[in-house]
Amino acid sequence: MPTLHDATGPELTAAQLHDILRLRIDVFVVEQKAAYAELDGRDLLPDTRHLWFEETGEVVAYLRVLLDPDGIRRIGRVVTAAPARGAGLAARLMDAALTVPGEYVLDAQTYVQGFYARYGFVAEGPEYVDDDGIPHIKMRRRP
Repeated sequence: MPTLHDATGPELTAAQLHDILRLRIDVFVVEQKAAYAELDGRDLLPDTRHLWFEETGEVVAYLRVLLDPDGIRRIGRVVTAAPARGAGLAARLMDAALTVPGEYVLDAQTYVQGFYARYGFVAEGPEYVDDDGIPHIKMRRRP
């Protein structure tokens, strides 16, 4: 049974950050063939919240919540390792992330727009294609 972890940027150990980054790079850069700068300087900020599941010592699902300068929380880097997909881990991470009241935004890959809609996120603006050719849509959840 996967174990849920929740930590701010400064609370992460080097090993935890390494394992989180490995999963993000394995899926977003390697699997999705999107060569981009995964490290954006926001992971270790004190107001960045990391949520992840570990099973048998490996990070199998993850998301982070950033606090944007306007006070709105931004959910991003929602990812599940291929062998763990279909087990509902991303849904459990979203449930945990949304326990903090407030407004949230995210940039969803369009094929998972319906997943985020289940949590009250509504599409905002037109679909766009990011620098790696992946269709996205901005979504917002109001309090």
